[in-house]
Amino acid sequence: MTPVHSNDPAASARGPLDGVLVVDLSRILAGPLATMTLADLGAEVVKVERPGTGDDTRTWGPPWADDGTATYFQSVNRNKRSLALDLKSPDDVELVKRLLRRADVVIDNFMPGVLERAGLGDAELHALNPRLVIGRISGFGSAGGRLRPGYDFVVQALGGLMHITGEADREGMKAGVALVDVLTAKDLAIGVLAALRRRDETGIGTVVEANLLSSLQGALANQAQAVVGAGREPGRMGNAHPSICPYESLPTAEGELAVAIGNDGQFAKFVAELGAPELADDERFATNPARVEHRDALRPLLEAALADDTAHGWEARLVPLGLAVGRVATISEGIELAAGLGIDPVVDLERDGVASKGIRHPLRYTPEFDLPRVGPPPLDADGPALRAELEAEPPTGA
Repeated sequence: MTPVHSNDPAASARGPLDGVLVVDLSRILAGPLATMTLADLGAEVVKVERPGTGDDTRTWGPPWADDGTATYFQSVNRNKRSLALDLKSPDDVELVKRLLRRADVVIDNFMPGVLERAGLGDAELHALNPRLVIGRISGFGSAGGRLRPGYDFVVQALGGLMHITGEADREGMKAGVALVDVLTAKDLAIGVLAALRRRDETGIGTVVEANLLSSLQGALANQAQAVVGAGREPGRMGNAHPSICPYESLPTAEGELAVAIGNDGQFAKFVAELGAPELADDERFATNPARVEHRDALRPLLEAALADDTAHGWEARLVPLGLAVGRVATISEGIELAAGLGIDPVVDLERDGVASKGIRHPLRYTPEFDLPRVGPPPLDADGPALRAELEAEPPTGA
């Protein structure tokens, strides 16, 4: 199949997944982010969308990019082709089947029964293409929660993340981004890569399932382990840490400073620079367990010392000492920081002469792969070419 970058200046771009064809039947965030991850690594991703409207996030604005595209849609749909097909149309379903017959991976996040009614259930797909890896995202798994709608915000609440996020005396808060969707997308991408490796060994595809609740619980890490390992239910502590102190944001003369002190030696360096070296010898604060126990006594002493300088000033003084501190910055300031550190967080994209920008794929390789950098597609932008290719193939029942 003609690759997505064939009509782009980056036509020579090739990544480690070059030659892998992914059919993206998903929409919103988790599924499209999983497929974009594969696309960023060089896979050919065909995004199948509803005619006329496409992915819901095409209308999720403001904000809008200069070309009128919703930035929400842009964030998870670069390096893809768009094909508008109606899964309620027998003729269009036939084209989807022809596409899936040659595909390596298909990813969807439909409610149960939608694909089965279209004749695209797991059994039908593996009869059509035994090598196909089927990736699926749901809110609550394929057993008792299979019919329950899964939205990131609700899963943050039900899964316990909201219970441990926010100030102790205030209502629970969600994360500032749809974090559970993002985590689930990354989990599914990892699972698909593992399934592809097994498929290459056995010749047989498999079904990879990810669900929002499980991905959240896996990401709760030490907080979830406190429950299953020690029977201790964590609660909200604001920006403080249940097991380390000081590990929180603290006010300064201007701005907040995030402070992460990981051991007693770091604490001694920290308070010495603050002009309060005696705190490291105080038995209440000399060790991390003691500091955790006496955090309420320690915090006002640190706040008083930090009032002598701004968050920027303390960062400039403490970072050279090897201490993990940083001002509480905006997203744009974080991007500026990454650029200054040589991480190059923003990449230039182009599709059919239309320029855009995106956040770089987070992984780096040495030696580097030449990865595609193609902007997100307009709805059905590749439809005519793809339909012509697929209509030229024999029907799936032949």
